[in-house]
Amino acid sequence: MAADDPKKDSVNCRDEAEKYSKYRKKLPCVIDRILEGCGDEQCYTHIDYEPIPSEKDVIDILKKLREILFPGFFSSERTDPVNLGYNMGQHVSLLYDILSEQITRALSYECFKFDKACIDCREQGYETALAFMESVPNLQQKLAKDVVAAYKGDPAAKSYDEIIFSYPGMFAITVYRIAHLLHALSVPLIPRMMTEYSHRVTGIDIHPGARIEESFTIDHGTGVVIGETSQIGNRVRIYQGVTIGALSVPSDKAEQMRGAKRHPTIEDDVVIYSGATILGGSTVIGARSVIGGNVWLTESVPPDTTVLVETPRLIYRKSGEKV
Repeated sequence: MAADDPKKDSVNCRDEAEKYSKYRKKLPCVIDRILEGCGDEQCYTHIDYEPIPSEKDVIDILKKLREILFPGFFSSERTDPVNLGYNMGQHVSLLYDILSEQITRALSYECFKFDKACIDCREQGYETALAFMESVPNLQQKLAKDVVAAYKGDPAAKSYDEIIFSYPGMFAITVYRIAHLLHALSVPLIPRMMTEYSHRVTGIDIHPGARIEESFTIDHGTGVVIGETSQIGNRVRIYQGVTIGALSVPSDKAEQMRGAKRHPTIEDDVVIYSGATILGGSTVIGARSVIGGNVWLTESVPPDTTVLVETPRLIYRKSGEKV
């Protein structure tokens, strides 16, 4: 029989279908075992009647907010002076609907999860979403100052537009400022979901609880970590690989440390170069100081101080030579 005989091909097709069905028939047993595991206390599930926030919708909220915060930059449709009002009305009303629903879900989840006293989660969701939307103009002003600070400090930047469109540091700061505002409005879960999404996209990890003032810049950005109780002043610039973090605590002491200040304070006009690590809740970096690359600090630094690592001794040798 020829290799391209259609009868042989049909036999092979039937064989493949039989093999596939043989293995697929084993799936009900797998499903039963998975369902059995869902009842195990060590298996974390959310199988209940109250809804929880949707990761997809939370990411969608961030995308829609960027369209509102930077009109014309991230919209799928063209925006001009004639249709700006119409487009903005559509964006704002749609965002409000999605945001209020997700906040309601987060509030409801927390009530059930921690057995809190019952509140009207639906109305609270509407009210909190409106309070957030009313703060958007102030948010725009803060982000505008961040854009200007990034441009002034980076000779490679050709325009403000380039920073808004393409700088990962600007994206991370934008998401942080959105999440921090929701955190300040006592919205559970959603702020952390937002900053962790930004972390995945940019490699920059900023906790929504951190307090960061105006004209903040993250240059390059990969590997930056800013912890929950960090306080950062105005016009601070940090580079890639910087950690503003907490000292490690024994696992049996972690609970009593919740809510305590565990991360450093960085005062106004400080520059922190790549790879620097600054740790501890009592550590204060004084205003106008410069922290050099790869510096490790767990103690405070007075204002107007430069901290550097001593230059290492370099060894040069030709191939084959012993050191």
